[in-house]
Amino acid sequence: MSTAEEVRRVEHIMGLPISLRIDDGDADGGDPAGSASVAADRVFAWLREVDARFSPFIADSEVSRLGRGELESHELSPDLVEVLDLCEEYRVASGGAFQVRLPGRGLDPCAMVKGWAVQRAAELLLAEGVTTFCLNAGGDVVSAGRPWRVGVRHPEQADRLCTVLEITDGAVATSGRYERGDHILDGRTGRPATGLLSLTVVAPSLTEADATATAAFAMGADGIDWAAAREGCEVFAVDAERRVLRTSGFPVAA
Repeated sequence: MSTAEEVRRVEHIMGLPISLRIDDGDADGGDPAGSASVAADRVFAWLREVDARFSPFIADSEVSRLGRGELESHELSPDLVEVLDLCEEYRVASGGAFQVRLPGRGLDPCAMVKGWAVQRAAELLLAEGVTTFCLNAGGDVVSAGRPWRVGVRHPEQADRLCTVLEITDGAVATSGRYERGDHILDGRTGRPATGLLSLTVVAPSLTEADATATAAFAMGADGIDWAAAREGCEVFAVDAERRVLRTSGFPVAA
């Protein structure tokens, strides 16, 4: 097997396309167990496992059972405890705008699960010796090993980009209204968040980038400064008046 193995794979998991590109592999010198393709298999197996365990749309998932009151706190898996702790951290930090327990809607931690799960998948790749990769979950990206260019879709014109950035060993996530309509709710009011058209966050991990983007979008225009003030985060946003705002360190590609 070549020491410069390439892998390109796409699967539909958690209701969205997840693509993986690996530009190295076989980092441990020829052992098939350490190959990029085997590492990719493990990544997608992990993401399918997360979907089965944590989807609120699967009746026998751990999240669904907890939401129906069938599980006590001491019966929860360590992974779900971690996810719920993160949800509470962002609920408090956002003043209640980030909320996974809205009245009449049941427990839905999807806003946290995706970024957390994909970041874990990236860490799995690194643990397997894969050093150069780009993992893209519906436009939210975690990458390593070299600069990767990531386009951010224009919030109103599907065939255009509003910016292109470049990240190395980091993550980027975008929250917006253009794919699923007004699906992000402000947990403080229970109503759709409409103060922004899109908001993109670059952060060291996709867990943080995705949760920060969602929480900030739920906060509306105030969320831009809130996200920008979080350590390690850079922000690009388009508000409801179509004004573009970005932090000075946002890594726009040359």
